[in-house]
This record gives sequence, C-alpha cells and structure tokens, in this order.
Amino acid sequence: MILLQGNNIARFFGADILFQHIQIEVKDNSRIGLVGRNGAGKSTLLKILANIESPDEGQVTKIRGLTLGYLAQNTGFTSEKTIWEAMRDSFAHLIQMEENIRQLELDISRHTSDHDSAEFQKKLKEYDQLQHDFQLQNGYMYETEIKTVLNGFKFDESYYQREVNSLSGGQKTRLALAKLLLERPQLLILDEPTNHLDIDTLSWLENYLQNYRGALLIVSHDRYFLDKIITEVYELSRSQMTYYKGNYTKYLDIKEQRLMSEWKAYEKQQEQIHKLEDFVARNIVRASTTKRAQSRRKQLEKMDRLEKPAGDEKSAHFNFAIEKQSGNNVLQVEKAAIGYDGQVLAKPIELNIRRQEAIALVGPNGIGKSTLLKSIIKEQPLIEGQISTGTNVMTGYYDQEQSNLRSNKTVLHELWDEHPTTPEKDIRSILGSFLFSGDDVSKTVPFLSGGEKARLALAKLSMEKYNFLILDEPTNHLDIDSKEVLENALIEFEGTILFVSHDRYFINRIATKVVELSEKGSQEFLGDYDYYVAKKAELEELARLKAEEISGAQGTAGTHTQTNNQKEFYRSKEIQKEIRKLERQVRSAEEQLETIEKEIENIHQRMTAPEVLSDHVELANLQKKVDELEEKQMMVMGAWEESSTKLEEV
Repeated sequence: MILLQGNNIARFFGADILFQHIQIEVKDNSRIGLVGRNGAGKSTLLKILANIESPDEGQVTKIRGLTLGYLAQNTGFTSEKTIWEAMRDSFAHLIQMEENIRQLELDISRHTSDHDSAEFQKKLKEYDQLQHDFQLQNGYMYETEIKTVLNGFKFDESYYQREVNSLSGGQKTRLALAKLLLERPQLLILDEPTNHLDIDTLSWLENYLQNYRGALLIVSHDRYFLDKIITEVYELSRSQMTYYKGNYTKYLDIKEQRLMSEWKAYEKQQEQIHKLEDFVARNIVRASTTKRAQSRRKQLEKMDRLEKPAGDEKSAHFNFAIEKQSGNNVLQVEKAAIGYDGQVLAKPIELNIRRQEAIALVGPNGIGKSTLLKSIIKEQPLIEGQISTGTNVMTGYYDQEQSNLRSNKTVLHELWDEHPTTPEKDIRSILGSFLFSGDDVSKTVPFLSGGEKARLALAKLSMEKYNFLILDEPTNHLDIDSKEVLENALIEFEGTILFVSHDRYFINRIATKVVELSEKGSQEFLGDYDYYVAKKAELEELARLKAEEISGAQGTAGTHTQTNNQKEFYRSKEIQKEIRKLERQVRSAEEQLETIEKEIENIHQRMTAPEVLSDHVELANLQKKVDELEEKQMMVMGAWEESSTKLEEV
C-alpha cells in the first residue's frame, strides 16, 4: 500500500532551482535512503514531504489518517517533565485505557451482589473488551518498551527522574529520536539520525529499525548504517531525482554500471553522427550523390540525440604531504588516567603508536576519547601517567569543535594570513581543491556551513605537512563524497594517524588497529572495525564459557552441555596462550628493530664527523657494521612479519 507520494515537486530560491520534477513514492514497507551532496536539498525535501514546508510546484499526497514522525537534524526534545514522564506521554491512549480498566474493576467489585442485572453484565462485557484491546495493543508491556528504548540510547534508570531540559544538546536529540520510536508512526522520516550516537548505540538503533513495522525514509551520511537499513535509494543530484533498487553499496554499483552504459551509448551515437555529417559534407554538392547526402541529412535531423552523460559532480581532491619522516616510535602513553577535576574517566591507558600506523580510538560517548587526544597535544593534563613522543614527530590536530575557526576572516585570508609567503594563486588553488572557488573564498568564517568549516579546517591542516595527524571526528559534517576523498587522502598519507570516529565504514577503510577506551582503560585490537567487533564477540563468549565452567564446578556434577563448554573453554585457553606468545614475539621483534635503527642512525652520524671522513679505513669499518646491522634488520623484520601474520590468523 502506498502511504505517501510526491509528484513533480519543485523548490526555487529566486531564479535558482534547488530541485524540480521530483517524483517519490513511499510504501508501507519502504526502507528508503535519500542521498546526495550537502546543499542538494535533501533536508528541504524531507520537510516538504513531512508537511512542514510547502513546495513551490507539485504536490504531496498521503493516505487518510497517516501517522508520520519527523526528526530534523540536531533538533532536541524540550520539556519541563522528567524523562520518564515525557516518554510515558507516547502511550497516553494506553494509560487512559489502563485507568478505565481500573475504574471498571472498582465498579464491578461494588456491584457483585447484583451480578444478574443488565447494568452489571454491560460493565462486565465492557471490561472484557477493554482488557482484550489493551492486551492486543501490548498494554502490559509499554513500560518495558520504554525502558528498552531508553537503555538503547544510553539513558539508564539514573536518568529517569531527570528533567528533560537539564540534558545536553546531544542528549536531547537522542531523546527526541527515542520518543519518535516509542510513538511508532506509520512513516518515520529521519534526517541524520546517527548524529550524537556512539558505535554501540548505532548498532542498537540498526537492529531496532530493521524490525520496525512502519516505513522508513532516511537521510544519512553513515554508509555502514545505510547498508544495514535501506533497500531503496533516491539520489538527489543536479536538481533531479534518480531511483535505485538496493542498499547503498548496490546503488553505487548500479550507478557506475548505468553511467558506463550511458557513455557507451553516447559515444556510439556520436560516432554515427560524425560519419553521417562527414558523408553529407563530402557528397551534398555532387550531383551523383546529393540525394543520398540529403537522405543522411534528414536522418540526422530526425535523430533523437543523447545528452552527454553528466558523470559525478565536482569533487574535492587533496592530499596530506609530510615535510620529513618521523622516527619509528611516534607516541607512547603509559599508565595514564584521564578526566577532569580529579574525576577519572578511564584508566589505565596504554598506547604504543609506531610510524605509519592508523589507530582508531573507539568507546562510548563521555568516556574521554576527545579528552585523551587533548592530553596528547598538551591541552589537557593527565591525572596520572606520562606521554612521550618520538624523534622528529610533527603533530597536527583536527578539532571536532573547529575551535581554530573562530575568526571573522574570509576563507582566503584564513589560510593566507598563516602562510603570507605563499602566492595568492597557490592559496586559491589549494582552496579550489577543497571546493572553495569563485565567490566562496570571500565568505567569512562565521557564515560557513558545518561542511564548509570542516573542509576549511582540513585545508589548513593539509598545508602544514605534519607527519602525525590526530583527528577528532574528522567526518562530521562531511557528505559521503567528501568522506571518500578524505579516506583516499589518509590512505595515501605517509605519516601516522590517531583518530576518533563513530563512522564504522571510515574506520574499516583507515584503521590498522582499533583501541577501545572504557572505564577499565584501553584494549588494543589488531585490525579494522569488523575485526574488532568479531574479536570482542569472541572474547565475550570466552568469558561466558569461563563463567559457566566456574558455575558448574561449584555445583553438582555437570551436564553433557557443561562438559562440552569446558572443552571449548580449555581449547580457547590454548588459543589465548598462543596469542600471548605471538604478542611477545611481535613486541620483542619491534624492540630489536628499534635498537637496530638507533645503532644505524648513530653510525651514520659518526660517519659524518670530519675526522672519520678523512679516514678511509674507519669509514670502511663503519660501513661494514651498517651492512651487518641492515642484514640483521631484514631478518628481524621477516620474523616480525611472520609472527604478526600468525597473530592476525589466530
């Protein structure tokens, strides 16, 4: 059944067209993703479909009585009520039914003596029907549902009696989404619902929406989220809408195939046109062939000419170069505790970051990921522990709050004033690669959108040529295309990266390791996000088996199932023993490599001394030692690679 249709919808801004001729159809089982560049008009279109704004042309039709829920970007829920009271309001009809049932119970209990009367029988019948309806609408479970959804959004019982207005902006946005889910409208329209959600909450929301009974229309820049939820894609590009069947990854494949087919058809027609035009030009003036030439000319005139395929819209293109290479050891954090005003958020934290690694720092909101980054760049002191950086480490920091963009300068002077010796044309060229062109460079910083500020901050970072990048939520405010450009630039980056991100697709593409931060400190996982999730599940299963084994040992004779669990547990213990052994081998090889590297560096420095440069015998001896050390370095590197590979396989 079709719930809602948009027919020939258009929105104009003066003489400019934001979009036009938009056709969209939402069925009762739809799972739709609306995608497109920042500024394409996605949020505006959602507001039109949600009847918050009116189209300049066209119309939106919907079924009678359609219940529709709409969540705007970063729109928080406000109320003077407690969180629990505000969530209970979503079930006002059930609460009223419950009160009616209680009242009928009282009425019936007062008239038990005249149960044969018509009035008593009427109340009894009404009571039975009301109870049936109440149960049918899951009335006995609505409080459980409230708790489930609140807990999913990280609001445990300690929050229930807090006033809604006392929450932070991000918490209010999460609460607004929680309330929408509890109301269960037939059509749920969500504009960037993954903002302000940590990875655990994102996973919970994905599972919830996969089982949602109504229709979904979602705008999101989270590709991992879109792949899990949507089955249809509407792409808004160049003021037009294009429909694709499948999830986000499927949409990309179909789009690429469609573009290739369009180019082949266009090129084939152009070749045909060229041949016809050439024939006409050569034969139109010759009496013997003029009729054939005129026939070809008519053929050209009647031809339905294909437009040149537009291809993708203009994309940013940039890279992060480095001025000089850092040492092998980039950063070491030892026995650290982070927090504010003596309140510890996480401890003990251990980090050992080596050159060209890309470390993803993950963990729940509020655990201190940004705090740790600020401690590393010496903006926030550690409560305990120490931090040391390696040789020639040049650190660049991307702040998710973009606090370094607080000036009233133009985009051009935001860069140029920091690099006054760089010619203006070069500054403009760099800005152009970040999609600032023409009048864009004359915009002042306060009037930039979130996406523009993010691109400007990245432009500033790229000019400094740091060899160690610390990035706090670098994909926030970026559209999907800009995220992909950033990913490619970071993949090609020859330096080292430590980053915080909730974008699981981004983590999968960039990370060589994942470090999870919790109250108990840090835990390292060798691999990308998918490996981290699988490994965590494995560790949790091992813990469960161990708990069952201990529980079985404390009770009577174990069952056959417990015996199997014990076997599995001991087998797992052997695996853990092998892991620890391999980890020791990897650490030992890394320490040897570091020692060898320092020895080679010391010898190279000795070889540059004037007294050694004039002594050919000493130079030859030193070079021999370097050759021996480099040979040993290759052997140790081979052992390191072998142990690392085995560790990944285990």
